[in-house]
Amino acid sequence: MSGVPGQGAPSAEVPEQRETQYAYHRELFPALHDWERTERSIVEFTGETGPSGLLGLDQMGHFGPQGCDLVADAVRDRAVRAAWSAPVSVCELGSGFGGALRYTVDRLASVGVPVRRAFGVELVAEHVAVSRRISERHGFAHITEVCASATEVPLPGGSLDVVVVTGSMPHFPDPGAVLREAARLLRPGGALVLTEEVSLTPASAPPSPEFRRTHPEGVFFTTPLPDRLRQLAEAGFTDVARRDLTPWAVELLAERLKVVRLFRGSVAGIYGEAATDLIRETLLAARAEYRDGRLLPSLITAVRAAAGADTQDTRCRVP
Repeated sequence: MSGVPGQGAPSAEVPEQRETQYAYHRELFPALHDWERTERSIVEFTGETGPSGLLGLDQMGHFGPQGCDLVADAVRDRAVRAAWSAPVSVCELGSGFGGALRYTVDRLASVGVPVRRAFGVELVAEHVAVSRRISERHGFAHITEVCASATEVPLPGGSLDVVVVTGSMPHFPDPGAVLREAARLLRPGGALVLTEEVSLTPASAPPSPEFRRTHPEGVFFTTPLPDRLRQLAEAGFTDVARRDLTPWAVELLAERLKVVRLFRGSVAGIYGEAATDLIRETLLAARAEYRDGRLLPSLITAVRAAAGADTQDTRCRVP
């Protein structure tokens, strides 16, 4: 793999997963591959041309801008506690079409944490190509899209202040390796922020068969909460905190479903009829899992430990 950001290709361990993720997201969001036409439709529908309006629709199946607000606010809180003074360097692992990263970069600037350089690391080359076109069109010259596995990022160790994952944890077959790579990338004291959308389960309650019909195994990987806390500790993170987002997430997905219902014609005009039906079924399935406690939507924050620090404390603060 090349060490130059944006160059090279993922290593041989991920071709099958790359094709699997591409096929799934192509079915769910086919219109995003024809971004220029889709952007015109989204702008016509929302009346917004910036990352906020675009992200609201290009992540209908995710926490979208509301989730990114949580991520940016968590980074700001860490910056205040640690008295960061310089613009920060940020990386998103599993950045997809880049909407969350562009929105988060803007949001961070608005809350007083300017971003000097940002990297979006995405496994699927087609997604990287779309993200680059959008970033160039909207003037995000300080964002670099990198086609790579989240377990092998061609950036130097200790070179980042912040690593985020906005909903992509269930798409990583080996989340422990991803967290170890995040720790390698971060400087001591750097921040990790994760939105766990459909990736965390209780210790003894796997997702239902109904959930698996819209979130197939091999595309979506879940992890019991105790295992995630262990993975974070083994990767070298301390000050781990988990915020339970269940009531917030149930309400958010209800609002998304209302948009799909009330504006079905407009949404179908953007995504297509079949994709709109799949988005609706996906949202319904996730909301049911939240309500029944089989998935634990969460915001997780952690700090990269200093060299020599004891990282074996797996206790987790729950605000």
